[in-house]
Order: sequence, then C-alpha cells, then structure tokens
Amino acid sequence: MQVAEVVGRRGRRGGTEDGDRVAGRGKGTVRAVRRPEVRLPELTAYDGGDLEPEGDYDGLEFADADWGGQSARGARFMDCAIRRCTLDETVLGRVRLIDSVLSGVRGVGTDLAQASLRDVEVSDPRLGGTQLHGAVLERVVVRGGKIDFPNLRRAKLKDVAFEGCVLIEADFAGAELERVTFDDCTLARVDFSEARMKDVDLRGAAAVDIARGIDRLSGAVISAAQLLDLAPAFAAQIGVRVE
Repeated sequence: MQVAEVVGRRGRRGGTEDGDRVAGRGKGTVRAVRRPEVRLPELTAYDGGDLEPEGDYDGLEFADADWGGQSARGARFMDCAIRRCTLDETVLGRVRLIDSVLSGVRGVGTDLAQASLRDVEVSDPRLGGTQLHGAVLERVVVRGGKIDFPNLRRAKLKDVAFEGCVLIEADFAGAELERVTFDDCTLARVDFSEARMKDVDLRGAAAVDIARGIDRLSGAVISAAQLLDLAPAFAAQIGVRVE
C-alpha cells in the first residue's frame, strides 16, 4: 500500500497551496525536479597557475589541481569541468558556476558563501565544513559522495536533486527549498530550523534523522514508514509524552 503524508501550506479556502494536494495520492502530488542538461563543449586544459579573484574562466578543464588556500572570490566559471581538485580552505565566495561539472572534488573548509550554481552536476564530492550560507542553487544534481557539516543557512535551493549521497549534520536553517529531492540519501542530524519548503520529496531517502526543525516540514512529503520513524520527534514537538 502506497501512502504518503503531505503537509502543505493552507490557502484562504483551506486547501493546500498547489492544487489541494491530499495525503495518499502518491508521487504525482509533488512537482518533478527540473534537472540540469550540461553539454560541455570541447574543453581546453587550464595551465594558468593560481586562481584569481574575479577571474573569468570559460570552456576550461581543471584536473588534479591543488587549490588549497587560494582565492577566486567573485570569479565566473562557465562551461567548465573541475575534476579531482583539492579545495582545502579555498575561497570561492560569490563565485558563479554555470553549465559546469564538478567531479571528485575534495576539501575541508571550502568557502562557497553566497555562490551561485546554475545547471551544475556534482559527482562524488568529499567535503567537510563547506560554507554555502546564502548560496543560490538552481537546477543542480549532487550525485554520490559525502558532505560533512555543510552550512546552507539561508540558501535558496530550487530544482536540486541529491542522489545517493551522505549529508552529515547539514544545516538548512532559514533556507528556502523548492522542488528538492533526496533519493537514496542518508540525512544524519539535519537542521531545518526556520526553513521554508515547497515540493520537497523525502520519500526516497535511505535514512532521515532530523535534529531540529521537525515543525518546518510543511511543504514536504514523506512516506508512511518515515512518519513512524519521525513520530517521536513529532510528539516531542507538540509536547506529547509517549510511555
């Protein structure tokens, strides 16, 4: 039996915001994520040395580079491939990543605050403490890999698909999520405090552990099994003791 729990924002007439969605109608109740269609041109290998703030990088391939401690704040990467690069303490705040792919990137303390990612594919990242607060992600796929303690506070995610990845203590406090999926993902100790959601699909997640913000799931859809798993958190939120 397929049962879904949909919690929607109520309109003036008491219906949900998008077409009076009702619990139990299945996956048709959630609008599908619009995925990026990245078609890279023939790329030129980058041999220009260190990155530069406000740099303009177009049609380039960066492979096996060590960007540790470098700064490219405000730079633009368009039609680029970034493969197996090290991003320890790399400053990429306010960068624009457009129609690009990142594969096998790794690093601790990468600064992507207020970055803009549009039509981007990320595969097998290994990142820790990544700063993405205030970032804007639109038509982005994150496939595989593990991201520890990502800071996505007040970020805006629209048409973002997480697939088969592990997110440890992801901080979505104050973030806006619209058409976001977490297929085959593990969400451990996630924080949704003050987040706003619309068409967020958690049903495909392998595990969902919400540390804070259980009351912010309005606009999300979960499975019946997940509802049972999250029941203690829901009970605690409304002050119900279960003995």
